[in-house]
Amino acid sequence: MAKKSQARTWFLVHSWLALPVWFFLLIICVTGTLATVSQEIIWLANPDVRANKPSDDAQRLTHGQIIDAIDQSAPEVIVRSIRRPDEGHFALNVQATYPDGSSPTLYVNPYTGDIQGVSPQFDFRQFTRALHGWWLVPFTNGFSWGWYLVSFMALPMLVSLITGLVVYKRFWKGFLKPRLRFNQGARIFWGDFHRLSGIWSIWFIAVISITGMWFLVQAVLFDNQISISTEGVPPVIARDVVPLAASAEAVPRIGLDQAVAIAKERVPGLDVSSVSLPGYAYGHVSISGRGNYPLMFQSVEVNPYTGDVDKVRLLSDRSGLEFVTESMRPLHTGDFGGLWVKLIWFVFGLILSMMVLSGLLIWSKRTAKATAAVVSKRKPTRQSASSLEHTPVNQS
Repeated sequence: MAKKSQARTWFLVHSWLALPVWFFLLIICVTGTLATVSQEIIWLANPDVRANKPSDDAQRLTHGQIIDAIDQSAPEVIVRSIRRPDEGHFALNVQATYPDGSSPTLYVNPYTGDIQGVSPQFDFRQFTRALHGWWLVPFTNGFSWGWYLVSFMALPMLVSLITGLVVYKRFWKGFLKPRLRFNQGARIFWGDFHRLSGIWSIWFIAVISITGMWFLVQAVLFDNQISISTEGVPPVIARDVVPLAASAEAVPRIGLDQAVAIAKERVPGLDVSSVSLPGYAYGHVSISGRGNYPLMFQSVEVNPYTGDVDKVRLLSDRSGLEFVTESMRPLHTGDFGGLWVKLIWFVFGLILSMMVLSGLLIWSKRTAKATAAVVSKRKPTRQSASSLEHTPVNQS
């Protein structure tokens, strides 16, 4: 009995030491849920991020027209890139350079070309993603230990999903006859909620845990200088093709809209979301966007002097391993199908967070009861031992 009591005590100590792990996992789930809609939260809080139409029949400007509008309003600004968010109600993100050397990201109205504001270097979206992804631990030589710690939690999450399905016999009945009892106490309610939310979130937990494990593998590969990329060396324009001119106006020679049209002709169905202008004389106009497969980008490198397509990166150019691994991040964040996909990821993120919270409550209550039971059993033993010490011995 003494050995059983001692083992029970150590088990309770072990259970209480798991409390920080529960809270850590809960914070990861909550911050990840917020990160999914962080861009939308910024849209609600900051009017500069919104793409307001000047009129109901207003049409979006082309990339070339955006640069022309910026040149008229701020001629000192040099545009480096233009990125269009997936949702149409967001302003364009324009990377620009000022004469003082600063390179801010500008919010530009896609209908008028007006500069509406400047993006902070570390906004709410970046904060939530950094807090969720690596707990704000700085990167020094390679990935931070915060990244490893967070991504490692995907492994117990996947194991808990598998063991939960094994323990919960005939779990598929929860789809046909869901049960959530409200009038039988908190323990019954949280138990039903934990099982029910787990059943309906099977696909989501599997997606989040598997993609999260890839982030761990990605860090290990990177920190050990192991690459699985088949992209090859970036193209560089031959020296004899670059015109000899001291004036910067000679670069590029073709219009930006023409370069975009060339890219779309080369890759049919390309939904252009990002355009980067050459950063030096031998650079290309880089155009990228999604196609029929929304989880990955395709890109085209256009020669700014001749209009030739010097490099194309299509879905078919990826290896099977790259096709899988490049799909991991958008599957994890839900950032691939617009607002509705984000809302789905947000709702199931809330369910997952509540499921972790319900598991924490169930676990803590059981552990607290077991601890109280052990303490209560020991008190009478000590009292009885004390009473035996003071009991007079019969001398007869």
